[in-house]
Amino acid sequence: MVPPAGTQANPQQLQQFLSSVLSQRGPSALPYTEDTKWLIRQHLISLFTTYPSLDPKTASFTHNDGRSVNLLQADGTVPMPFQGVTYNIPVIIWLMETYPRHPPLVYVNPTRDMIIKRPHPYVTPSGLVSVPYLQDWVFPSSNLVDLVRELSAYFAREPPLYSQRRPPPQVSNLNPNPNPSPIQSQSSIGGGNSAAAARPYSVRPSAFPPSPYGSGRTQSQTEDPNEVYKRNAVSKLVDMVHTDMAEMRKVQEAEVEGLFSTQATLRRREDEIDKGLREMRGEIEGLEQQLQMVLMNSDILDDWVRENQAKTRDAKDVDVDTAFECVDSMSKKMLDCTAADMAIEDVVYALDKALQESSVPFDQYLRNIRLLSREQFFHRATATKVRAAQMQAQVATMAARIECYKG
Repeated sequence: MVPPAGTQANPQQLQQFLSSVLSQRGPSALPYTEDTKWLIRQHLISLFTTYPSLDPKTASFTHNDGRSVNLLQADGTVPMPFQGVTYNIPVIIWLMETYPRHPPLVYVNPTRDMIIKRPHPYVTPSGLVSVPYLQDWVFPSSNLVDLVRELSAYFAREPPLYSQRRPPPQVSNLNPNPNPSPIQSQSSIGGGNSAAAARPYSVRPSAFPPSPYGSGRTQSQTEDPNEVYKRNAVSKLVDMVHTDMAEMRKVQEAEVEGLFSTQATLRRREDEIDKGLREMRGEIEGLEQQLQMVLMNSDILDDWVRENQAKTRDAKDVDVDTAFECVDSMSKKMLDCTAADMAIEDVVYALDKALQESSVPFDQYLRNIRLLSREQFFHRATATKVRAAQMQAQVATMAARIECYKG
């Protein structure tokens, strides 16, 4: 499938052709993903606008495994400056199924009177082109316009095609050729030494392009005025439709860009909401653990109040020393160490006051302070060990209670 005649001169028809082939559905649909068709269309429009010598087409491509698939291609010529003259190299650029995430395939397409230079650093004998730009293809920055520009630069360094040496035609005396060919290209085949330098093949465009209205027959002067009016009306309607479609396309492009921007904003907000939900779930778990701890401590306090409420109901004179009882030996040891530590603190305070009042000699003060400090150190060390053992026992008890609550 090819676009209608005059596509190079009419960007609207070019856009209409690309939109048509990329929007097809069913068995004839092109194998490109929906999220890349818009970018493929933009790449091709930029390519054909920058290089009008290339034409968009759809053709069947056969893979090495024999599988055939219908693909887009850019068929035409690439300009190549060489020794002050611009030549045109015929190429075919195939847009594979994975384009634009992967590079296209580029083939040099020699005609019958051309040969591919062997060896060539960028073109294989089969015509496959391999330039660094294709090897370093990066999505989405790489594009077809830059590719063709690189092809032109590399071909200018090393032309890939040469015209074959053709024998001079025999001129008939009965029918001489009044217009001999102005192009006398010479080539060097097989590495032979030629007197004239080899010149790359030049594909020259036709001096008179075909008419976009079909054959070049002269219209009859006796054409029906109704037919002329009808044709003019149809042309006017077509122009109006194209103008309306161009305006609608611009509006739709703006809407698509707005939708893409909205989609990016929604995705960013979705990530923020997911992050907030994860943080809230973490806080909920932490609050549930704290709630379980509060409930467990409340049960412990309620049990202690019920156990000791009967003891203080009928008591009139409460002895301070017997008001609190240690529940185990570790608690009793902790109580004794704490009492001894505080008693030593009181004695040291009394010695300080006596020294200030000169009631105690200084040497006796130092000797007593040294003995009391030593004894206080042992009491405090013992209290620290007892406190650590009590914490371990309490953690074990709390873990057992939490398992009970979970069950």
